[in-house]
Amino acid sequence: MISAKKIKSVDFYRKIPRDLTEASLSGAGLSIVAALSMVFLFGMELNNYLTVSTSTAVIVDKSSDGDFLRTDFNISFPALSCEFASVDVSDILGTNRLNITKTIRKFSIDPHLRPTGAEFHSGTISHHIKHGDEVDEEPVEGSVPLTAQSFDTYTHVYPILVVNFYAPWCYWSNRLKPAWEKAAKAIRERYDPELDGRILLAKVDCTEQPDLCRRNHIQGYPSIRIFRKGSDVRDNHGHHDHESYYGDRDADSLIKTMEALAAPIPLESQKLALEGKSENTTENIKRPAPSAGGCRIEGHVRVKRVPGNLIISAHSGAHSFDTTQMNMSHVVNHLSFGRKIAPRVMSDVKRLIPYLGGSHDRLNGRSFINHRDLGANVTIEHYLQVVKTEVMIRGSHKLIEEYEYTAHSSLAQSVYIPVAKFHFELSPMQVLITENPKSFSHFITNVCAIIGGVFTVAGILDSILYNTIKLMKKVELGKNF
Repeated sequence: MISAKKIKSVDFYRKIPRDLTEASLSGAGLSIVAALSMVFLFGMELNNYLTVSTSTAVIVDKSSDGDFLRTDFNISFPALSCEFASVDVSDILGTNRLNITKTIRKFSIDPHLRPTGAEFHSGTISHHIKHGDEVDEEPVEGSVPLTAQSFDTYTHVYPILVVNFYAPWCYWSNRLKPAWEKAAKAIRERYDPELDGRILLAKVDCTEQPDLCRRNHIQGYPSIRIFRKGSDVRDNHGHHDHESYYGDRDADSLIKTMEALAAPIPLESQKLALEGKSENTTENIKRPAPSAGGCRIEGHVRVKRVPGNLIISAHSGAHSFDTTQMNMSHVVNHLSFGRKIAPRVMSDVKRLIPYLGGSHDRLNGRSFINHRDLGANVTIEHYLQVVKTEVMIRGSHKLIEEYEYTAHSSLAQSVYIPVAKFHFELSPMQVLITENPKSFSHFITNVCAIIGGVFTVAGILDSILYNTIKLMKKVELGKNF
């Protein structure tokens, strides 16, 4: 049978009788230093344990979000009318989508980028507007030419004033001219301005009256506008809210439309008989005209994951544009790629990885203004290099997936209609950021090593210091004798 004495022989921690121990001032000081060192090293180890450690790697992009990439944007154009603003997408695979409207919203804005009303609905404009075959063999002047001085007078006199804003150099204006003059003559005969006065057709040469056309936000030629006397008259210098006509441009269609506009308006002697009659068959070919010369375009498009272009420009299949007067200056309120990231998630990511998230909207808030220093026909281009970044936590859980990009912008003259072009190119590589969690057992082991190591080293130093002091006292005592 094993005796207690044999069991005691394996004790690692032999006890020293209390009457043999001796406290010293040097030992007390060393013990205090050792305790403070333990606390300091424990704090450093705890901070290291709580700090998130990450590793970054560049790998081949193995995206699982399909062949398309979502692009969100909100861009303000102070000098581009919503009436003709078009969002187009193209890429190197041959995709060419023109005038995207399903996921796009437009708001008229003033030169200070402030919205002037509700959302602008441009509707669907036919790309096959019918033009008449009239040949202007004998000049027919049925419409009334207006100037900046006479315009306000006529808009206050006639209940319906239909104005053709045109340019003599414009192909579409010249095609419209014979039919317009023929229709104007027919309307004058049916609704005599002196006896009837319900409707009048007029015209404005925008090369001779640029201020008048600018005041009515004319950017494409010809633009047919319908002005109504009464509820649409404002106090600010006779400015009118008005409508645009987008229907066919042959004489018969124009006459039919004008008659539909005039029919609900009774003569003074017919007011009682026709009161309440408001049937109008032209709603499908006329819509409110833009109330300001600028436009804020917002929404999203889905683009293929290949190099491509997002292009914003003035576009119409039946209008001409004076490229020398077009200004594609813009302010990028927002431009990002990929799924929208919730602010809470982004704040969590930035707390873990401070440098992440700074380039997913690099163009936000930046202005690109053409001050006419380069002359006319200036296209503003942006070259974007898009890189995907993924953050993985706890080994395999995906915290966030974002697309960051670099941007280089330039202004260049072009012989074509000026545009705002965003050329994007996706990198075939992606950045993978992985969180490296620390083991709790490793933390406990390090804490024990700190405590044990400091205690042992302090014990050794204390022993050396104690014996040194004791020896010095003996030597001094021997010298005295």
